[in-house]
Amino acid sequence: MAEDADLISAAAGARSRSHVPYSGFAMGAAVRTDTGEVLLGAVVENVSLGLAMCAERVALFSAVATDAGTPVALALVAPRTDGQLTHPCGACLRVALELGGPGLRIVVADPDGFSQTSDVSTLLPAGPHKPKR
Repeated sequence: MAEDADLISAAAGARSRSHVPYSGFAMGAAVRTDTGEVLLGAVVENVSLGLAMCAERVALFSAVATDAGTPVALALVAPRTDGQLTHPCGACLRVALELGGPGLRIVVADPDGFSQTSDVSTLLPAGPHKPKR
C-alpha cells in the first residue's frame, strides 16, 4: 500500500534522530491522523531508564499536543529483535489503543524495508475499547 510506504519512509527518517547513547537501538515512528497529518517520533533514552520514551509514544503524543486529529495508522522502523520484526511494546500499544482505538493500523518495518501490517486489537487482544469522552 502506497500510504504505508510513505509512512515507513517518514518513520525511517525519524529513526535517524534517535537519542540512543546506551543501547544503540535506534527506532523511528510516524503517525498518520484522520486529517492526513503525519507526525514523527524518535526513541529518546535517558541514563534513568524510566525516563526514556519510545518513538511510538513520542509520535502519538505529538498528535495530541498539536491537535492533529485521531491517529489512524502508526509505522515503526527499528532493527529486528532476535531475528523478528520489532513491534510496539505493551505501553505503546496501550497508548495507541487509547488514542486511536482497536482498529489503528500498525505497520512495523526493519531498516531494509521488510514490513508487516496489523492493528492494535490483534497485537493487544485483551485491551479494553477506547474510552468515551
